Amino acid sequence: MSKHIVLVHGACHGAWCWYKLKPLLEAAGHRVTALDLAASGIDRRSLRELRTLADYSQPLLEMMAAIPAEEKVVVVGHSLGGMNISLAMEMYPHKISVAIFLAAFMPDHTHPPSYVLDQDLELAKMLIRPSSLFLEDLSKRKPFTKQGYGSVKRVYAVCTEDKGIPVNFQRWQIETNGVDEVKVLENIDHMAMLSKPQDVCHCILEIANIYA
Repeated sequence: MSKHIVLVHGACHGAWCWYKLKPLLEAAGHRVTALDLAASGIDRRSLRELRTLADYSQPLLEMMAAIPAEEKVVVVGHSLGGMNISLAMEMYPHKISVAIFLAAFMPDHTHPPSYVLDQDLELAKMLIRPSSLFLEDLSKRKPFTKQGYGSVKRVYAVCTEDKGIPVNFQRWQIETNGVDEVKVLENIDHMAMLSKPQDVCHCILEIANIYA
């Protein structure tokens, strides 16, 4: 059965980073949306115009708002994209069948959303432009709720050779926050969708077939 799969990139990237994976998922019969977040890819906005995670996530949130009430999508967030899909989960939980965190930052519903980034801030500063973390905004936000974010099925895909978000940090998030299932992508680095797109495709299809 065909699914609608939404691919959300990490910081400093864009929809382009899914160019190897998107056709594989489409060839398997699924509808795939890979979008540019604000001030990313070919989006013309400047990072200076963005003040909040919601500003940065606007293209994703607008797409989610336009999805018919009876339709559910599979969302995939890579790296910092985990924060964007978490916001979508909080706002549109009934439109998401499963959220896949691909070597991604994953918040909980106990602490402010900035908590997971605070635990790994020095690493995050090396990975991306500090201003794109929206820490001031996230530190002031209330925790995501069990009724919203916490109600969506979550699967974490661990990349074992990730040097960007190390395996021990990925597993700390899993143990701290809890997920419905863990998938392990062996011998795959942080940019899994570029280095091993076939493996990532297989992983996403397995998850979608079970949860969506």
